[in-house]
Amino acid sequence: MPQKIEQADKFIDGFYDKSLSSCDLVKALSFKWFRLNTLYFIKDKEGKKVRFRPNQAQKNFFINEHKNDLILKARQLGFTTFKMINDLDEALFTPNYAAGCIAHNDKSAKSIFRNKIKFAYENISDSFILIFNEISSGLPKPINDRDGTYIFDNGSELSVSTGFRGGTLQSLHVSEFGKICKSRPDVAEEIVTGAFQAVSKDGTKTIESTAEGKEGYFFRYCDEAAKREKAGRKPISLEFKLHFYPWFNDPSYSIDENVIIPDRLITYFDKLTGSSINLSDQQKYWYTAKEKDLGQKMQQEYPSTPEEAFSNSVKGAYYAQQFTKIYKEGRIGKMPKNEHLPVHTAWDLGVGDSTAIWFYQKVNTKYHIIDFYQNSGEGLQHYAKILKTKPYSYGKHYAPHDIDNREFGSDAQSRYDLAKKGWLIDGKKYRISFDRLPRLSVEDGIEAVRTILNDCVFSDTIQQNTILINNENVSGIDCLENYRKKWNARAGCYRDKPLHDWASDAADAFRYFAVAETKVNRYIGQSNLIRF
Repeated sequence: MPQKIEQADKFIDGFYDKSLSSCDLVKALSFKWFRLNTLYFIKDKEGKKVRFRPNQAQKNFFINEHKNDLILKARQLGFTTFKMINDLDEALFTPNYAAGCIAHNDKSAKSIFRNKIKFAYENISDSFILIFNEISSGLPKPINDRDGTYIFDNGSELSVSTGFRGGTLQSLHVSEFGKICKSRPDVAEEIVTGAFQAVSKDGTKTIESTAEGKEGYFFRYCDEAAKREKAGRKPISLEFKLHFYPWFNDPSYSIDENVIIPDRLITYFDKLTGSSINLSDQQKYWYTAKEKDLGQKMQQEYPSTPEEAFSNSVKGAYYAQQFTKIYKEGRIGKMPKNEHLPVHTAWDLGVGDSTAIWFYQKVNTKYHIIDFYQNSGEGLQHYAKILKTKPYSYGKHYAPHDIDNREFGSDAQSRYDLAKKGWLIDGKKYRISFDRLPRLSVEDGIEAVRTILNDCVFSDTIQQNTILINNENVSGIDCLENYRKKWNARAGCYRDKPLHDWASDAADAFRYFAVAETKVNRYIGQSNLIRF
């Protein structure tokens, strides 16, 4: 393999400096590594079309891949993109090749297929297509490209889904398996007992993820692989090989600005140096600046060692203990339909920030959290339309005291009065009659959430109904889990105040739900339904 890489690299250099002859180009196209570096286009982080060039981590994996591989990594190293391009290339140049990718939810699956596989195939340049037409029968053409699946006329197939069972795959890639193991252990078990068994005897399985705590299949596989490596034993074909890619191997994780490094991080960097990890000043500046935002979650998202990756959950998270119990008791899953019961809502109303809404039902002594919605830059009428489209019979609508604030562009009417007056939507008048909540301290509200989470069951649809924040798909549950204390970088400790970030609006809306149920109205009646 290394010798073929060296040969391909010479051709790649010639391709980019335009010194490659036509004869050499034909020869170069027989090398998979050359095709991966020249044939395909992707969207970069800014959404621009660029030619795909594997980064150093991806190249390292290409050279050192086993048969069953675990990729434990820092964020945004592009391994799912690399695997999809790799499997697309196999499907195009190997007849009857079947490859699959499992994503952690439907939205991610559709995005991977559309933005990584289909985009790469449809943007192969005409000049390359002409060359393949001359030297062979041409590139295979899709006879089906619906429902996240490419079926080509050479018999090959490439699919992205949330699970596989049945059929036979030559390659299976599981994206963000750590996240699946943590949030959906039942789905993780289905992947292991179903999808893994669909891979042929000579096929390959690749699992990639950031760390998500010390439990579940992903942690267990990584732990076992690390122990084998420390014992000096190479994995057999059926065992997983661990590939670890830390943040500091990516050259983009450095900045030139001079950042003041606190003493505790100086000590941390010195410890890394003692472990033969030598960082440049620019890398230390980047790490210091990034850690101010992420706090102790930095070691999970941008680990320096495999042990460090699994050492932290979300440090400073207000509801970590409660969600550990929720996952252990399996209180996230399919929800029974209780159409005879009203659906209540709890809102956090934003003007500059997002507006977030939780939908729930009181079922005996439990609270069924059945839905979540969040958006920004919209007036109340937008959210009235959202409520109207959902198949619920509504009960109470809880809002914070600031609902008496004026709605932007509403002729000085308060949001409470505007909602009560209603809007003409689809030729009918629709109103929302809010119940104002008392003004309680954030600390009291957080304690109310901690109490009520013991009685909450979440629908798994909430995890699939994600919102795009900072180019990441996150769910309402992600927001609750990541709602945490503000990190004091100088003191090296947490303040007793919440960090206002992407998780705050959803967490605030949930806090209002908890206040309504534990402080205001423990037993909600089923009268005065507002039917949209």
